[in-house]
Amino acid sequence: MELTILMPCLNERESIGFCADEALAVLKTNALDGEVLVADNGSEDGSREIAAAHGARVVTVSQRGYGSALRHGVTRARGDYVIMADSDGSYDLSHIPRLLESLRTGADLVIGNRYGGRIEPGAFPWTHRYIGVPVLSALGRIAGHCQVRDFHCGLRGVNRKRFLSLGCVCTGMEFASEMILLAGKNQQQIVQVPTDLRQDYRQTAQPHLRAIPDGLRHLRVIIKYLF
Repeated sequence: MELTILMPCLNERESIGFCADEALAVLKTNALDGEVLVADNGSEDGSREIAAAHGARVVTVSQRGYGSALRHGVTRARGDYVIMADSDGSYDLSHIPRLLESLRTGADLVIGNRYGGRIEPGAFPWTHRYIGVPVLSALGRIAGHCQVRDFHCGLRGVNRKRFLSLGCVCTGMEFASEMILLAGKNQQQIVQVPTDLRQDYRQTAQPHLRAIPDGLRHLRVIIKYLF
């Protein structure tokens, strides 16, 4: 199998069906040999059943955390390439072929760049868009000896074998920084692809991101690689 579209999930009943449908449509429209894999991180709202009903393969990840869900998901993926996307509907999955083409032509890690695409009004809180992400990404570029502009874009792709060789260990949101820093340290080829950001598809569920605690976790990981 060439491609696994991997989505971490924790109580995403309002959006996971939409995301699974969109991901499967991408596979069908582009005649891709692939699967949609949902790494469920302990949902209690029926998300697992909804994802399965919409055609996704679902695996359970007992260790909580965004990083845990994605790391475990990659180990269970059947595709040579894995493209990760949040399960809140905020990323336009029709951009997946752009990431896949970079992987096919030799990239080890492909990162979406929200600053290079269209951002819907209200989709990117100004504190994250103009302060948090730019500051942490600037520090990350220094620590990782790379030119990644958007360290925290949730749409990203990896060569599965090359990713597993990095030995990522982070369990939380800081995993997004760790994988880039390790790829840079190991001189892997990193490519950036512009991607759009949409309004969160969920209506009532609260975002899993906790700005200050998660920002500090990112910072600790980056400082580790700075020194």
